[in-house]
Amino acid sequence: MVNLVIDGKEISVKEGTTILQAAMQNGIDIPTLCFLKEINEVGDCRMCIVEVEGRRGFATSCIQKVEEGMIVKTNSPAVIEARKVILDLILSNHHRDCLTCSRNGNCELQALADKFNVSEVKFEGEKTNYQIDDKSPSIVRDFNKCVLCRRCVATCKNVQNIGAIDCTQRGFESCISTTYDCSLNDVDCTLCGQCIESCPTGALKEKENIDDVWKKLRDEDTFVVVQTAPAVRVALGEEFGMDIGTNVKGKMVTALKNMGFDKVFDTNTGADLTIMEEANEFIERVQNNGVLPMITSCSPGWVRFAEKNYPENLEHLSTCKSPHQMFGAVIKSYFADKYGIDRNKICVVSVMPCVAKKYECSRPEMEVDGVRDVDYVITTRELARMIKQANMDFTKLEDNEFDSPMGEASGAGAIFGTTGGVMEAAIRTAVDTLENRSIDEIEYKEVRGEKGIKETTLNVAGKEIKIAVVSGLANARKIMDEIKTGKSPYHFIEIMACPGGCVVGGGQPIKSSKIRSTLNIRKLRADALYKIDEKSTIRKSHESPVMKMLYDEYFEKPGSHKAHKYLHTKYTPKNKYDI
Repeated sequence: MVNLVIDGKEISVKEGTTILQAAMQNGIDIPTLCFLKEINEVGDCRMCIVEVEGRRGFATSCIQKVEEGMIVKTNSPAVIEARKVILDLILSNHHRDCLTCSRNGNCELQALADKFNVSEVKFEGEKTNYQIDDKSPSIVRDFNKCVLCRRCVATCKNVQNIGAIDCTQRGFESCISTTYDCSLNDVDCTLCGQCIESCPTGALKEKENIDDVWKKLRDEDTFVVVQTAPAVRVALGEEFGMDIGTNVKGKMVTALKNMGFDKVFDTNTGADLTIMEEANEFIERVQNNGVLPMITSCSPGWVRFAEKNYPENLEHLSTCKSPHQMFGAVIKSYFADKYGIDRNKICVVSVMPCVAKKYECSRPEMEVDGVRDVDYVITTRELARMIKQANMDFTKLEDNEFDSPMGEASGAGAIFGTTGGVMEAAIRTAVDTLENRSIDEIEYKEVRGEKGIKETTLNVAGKEIKIAVVSGLANARKIMDEIKTGKSPYHFIEIMACPGGCVVGGGQPIKSSKIRSTLNIRKLRADALYKIDEKSTIRKSHESPVMKMLYDEYFEKPGSHKAHKYLHTKYTPKNKYDI
């Protein structure tokens, strides 16, 4: 252990701890901007400087390791004045349109300006002016709001192993950009949105579809249906001051009905449908010597990554559409026919924890007979903005239920929102089918948890089934390289683009670096989904009455000709620098 003093407080910490970590562990606040725990610890912004007794100059606390007997001052007059100068310099080249910024009230730069009581910028001078990149259907890049913290770069390069963005130029001309300053739409970006979650300001955000949705809701000739993903209900409340992981399903449904949606359905039903088709597809591949391993295809960021980087291995991907796309197709086919609604007058809106879903719904593969499965995707953040625009006090709304019959789902559908959930849901149905009986033990905890690659072997109907669950694209690359070289031992693989799964997707509420340093956001949200599953009466997709109704009345059986028409798709090799 190393003994030191910070702001007069004697503390002991492990050797190798930084001053910033030591301070955090002992309740001492040091302001940061570029710091992002375990992702970006480079000391670029210098907001975290401190004084160390006996040394000239300031120490950058996020990278300076503690030493025995060190005496640190985090709030001396000299430190405070130096931080103000640093902040002033950052603000001098920042477009300070805070009131119209999507991050107003949730901006780390704005919070620092408030903390240090910035009332004017002393170093006004030349400002850089960059064209806003909004070509992508998912992400908008506004470098005029960038503070060069490099958190997005570290996330893209070190966490996702993509490297679509980097710091270019030098000095005053330095900027975060892409190869040849192309749009994110035209480079090897998977549109996962993890860069948005990492950004401390409004330099990166989702492409909004709020106005499009309001327009449809006001159109009396359009029948507007909304569906909500499982991860949304355990995160939406955070936008209204509620605890991380609070399940706000009932209030969310009420809010959506108050906003004027004609039907409010649950994407968990679409997840059940995905399992029906995906489990059947896996069983067919196993029994008929099909291409193995089979890999899940419900994460559009992962699919885009595979199309661009492993086009020769696309036959390993399941042909199943993702849950919300399947459900959109069902709404515009079965539901439209059953209730006599012209499918061309139905608008399907998906509320998703993911910005890549915006890209996914615009793909030509995601339509049937020229009709798009899903018309608009809005993120959890966008839904929160719409609720605020509708002037609702969200925390005081009564609880309500999804509309029947398309709003009823199993617990298996709920856990789709976290890494391992798709695999666990699929196993529950696949095992029952292969064993030709109902298995009581349905919690497969080997595929749960935060490890980037989880693996286990199941003995099912006399067969050994090796499975893997992969979270994050850096880990996906490892698995795909094994497949590419013929060394993969697996039969079935789940891959999610976002580390931790949809609960921490690129469209979820953005948390500051301080919150990310002290709370396990992924676990809190994931635990809430597992609780939904545990409390569910029906916990297997194939036991859902809605699934039985859909197949009895419309699709006949999983894998049927009609099921393939509406619920399956194909993936196409793409040039690495084409969408």
